[in-house]
Amino acid sequence: MKPYRSLLFVPGHKPTWADKALASGTDAVILDLEDSVPAGDKADARKTVAETLDRLADAARADLWVRPNSSVSGLLGADLEAVVRPGLAGLFLPKVFDAQEIVRIDAVVSHLEEREGLAPGSVGLIVSYETAVSMAHCEEIATASSRVASLLGATGPNADVGRELGFEFTPAGLETLYLRSRIVLAARAAGLHHPLAGVWQDIRDLDGFRRFCEDNRGLGYRGMVCIHPSHVAVANEVFTPSPEKVEFYRRMIDAFRKAEAEGSAAVDFEGQHIDLAHVKTAEGVIELAEAVARHG
Repeated sequence: MKPYRSLLFVPGHKPTWADKALASGTDAVILDLEDSVPAGDKADARKTVAETLDRLADAARADLWVRPNSSVSGLLGADLEAVVRPGLAGLFLPKVFDAQEIVRIDAVVSHLEEREGLAPGSVGLIVSYETAVSMAHCEEIATASSRVASLLGATGPNADVGRELGFEFTPAGLETLYLRSRIVLAARAAGLHHPLAGVWQDIRDLDGFRRFCEDNRGLGYRGMVCIHPSHVAVANEVFTPSPEKVEFYRRMIDAFRKAEAEGSAAVDFEGQHIDLAHVKTAEGVIELAEAVARHG
């Protein structure tokens, strides 16, 4: 998956909002058919999202994802029929329960890809852990399909996860530390190197949102799902390696390679003991920075 620093939700039944989302600078837009669409507008929203995908597929700088309704809603099948089409980067799956659910969705999407003339496996899946059952089985879900591109540790205040687990959100996040850490571990163990965090619901508290981003970055998350355009710039900044960090790591690599050429496997670099493990970490940061630059 591309290194999404920010993914911005847009209500699927409001097509002009997609254009505003693209103008925000987000790396990906999630056209929503689930919670932000009133029950009476679901059918029309499917048509609108399909039209939005057709309209923006070639011109959009950001990738276009769709959040369909959940499997238990009874609406997922019609959602997939409508939106699996050219221009769709993938599906942002809400309220998943187990790995078998992912397998079934994979099978349906494979059929629709073939019908629509899409490359096999081109439609990715981002799994949002919003149920207690899914969180208890996050490792199996992460490896249920090769389509799974990322996992979302959705632990913001007053939403589905908090209700499911009964915790009370605090900015410090100790109540979700185990959950967020486990999801990062599940992602990395499955070879998914870009886990996502979210969702910050206080639109005006940008300082709080920045801390939320930084705390999750520290745990190993690499991007943020956003609900307001004002959050995009902050997420992009926090999840982009700074030029100073990139330059530091370039110097580190140069110093190590020089020492290596002289027969040493370790070096004192600016007061730090550096060996091959540190160089691999440095190379990962530089690779991320270069990927962001390519796709940003």
